[in-house]
Amino acid sequence: MKHLIDIMDLSVSEIDEILELAGEIIASPEDFSDVCRKKKLATLFFEPSTRTRLSFESAMLSLGGNVLGFSEAQSSSAAKGESVSDTIRVVSCYCDIIAMRHPKEGAPLVAAMKSSVPIINAGDGGHNHPTQTLTDLLTIKRELGRFSGLTVGLCGDLKFGRTVHSLISALSRYENVKFVLISPEELKLPEFNRKEVLERGGIAYSEVTSLEDAMPELDVLYMTRVQKERFFNEADYLRLRDSYILTPEKMALAKENMRVLHPLPRVNEISVAVDEDPRAAYFRQVLNGKFVRMALIMKLLSLGEKERAQK
Repeated sequence: MKHLIDIMDLSVSEIDEILELAGEIIASPEDFSDVCRKKKLATLFFEPSTRTRLSFESAMLSLGGNVLGFSEAQSSSAAKGESVSDTIRVVSCYCDIIAMRHPKEGAPLVAAMKSSVPIINAGDGGHNHPTQTLTDLLTIKRELGRFSGLTVGLCGDLKFGRTVHSLISALSRYENVKFVLISPEELKLPEFNRKEVLERGGIAYSEVTSLEDAMPELDVLYMTRVQKERFFNEADYLRLRDSYILTPEKMALAKENMRVLHPLPRVNEISVAVDEDPRAAYFRQVLNGKFVRMALIMKLLSLGEKERAQK
């Protein structure tokens, strides 16, 4: 049985297979509408979510399966003091696969140790968000057609941004990828990610504070919000939340084929005036998330292989 806790749980070839399957689903969704018939996905969200939870539920329903679960810790037995281990032991009796989000880093790993069905990490604290990374990779592939040779700008909250940490780990395994890390000093990429991923892997990167200066060289700009829920001091949040705001004026500095991604939700870090720019890919990114999660569910449940082989 395979779980997905960290994007590094997947080899490059496994990532490529998931993206290829997602492409097949996009091309012929009707061919996959009954693949998960009589299968159940449990969505256990101990932390609020809109896109990720609904994306998982939409993915399973689109595969012909069923969904159960909860959308906040207060509506589960966690409010009574039940441990993650016990919750998982119970819920895995009711379903075939679990997507779990938790504010504590490492909680999905604990769940995987106790579960009798595959666990998908749908985000744990500031640590990992592997299915968002698969979504990001599918979007980059569909928008630009490649991963190798790209210059990727990551802007905003690089300290607490789990989507940033996962994406850097994934893209670092492709050839000639360069990162431009754009953040205020207080929200720089953690030392662990710099040393253990970028420097150990010999990956080219630079750290800057100016978005305008970085724009002309980027192939991908990955915007993130400053996350209020990760701050212990509200004064620090208020001081840093408007550090970077992407506007049409800044977009004018970028390449014609540059793409803007964002894991969402946004607050005000991307002006709504940018939404109509064809380079703004973040709402297309949302739809890609459903397709890539459909592919991942199929892979973890080993479903659809015979049907694909017969084509």
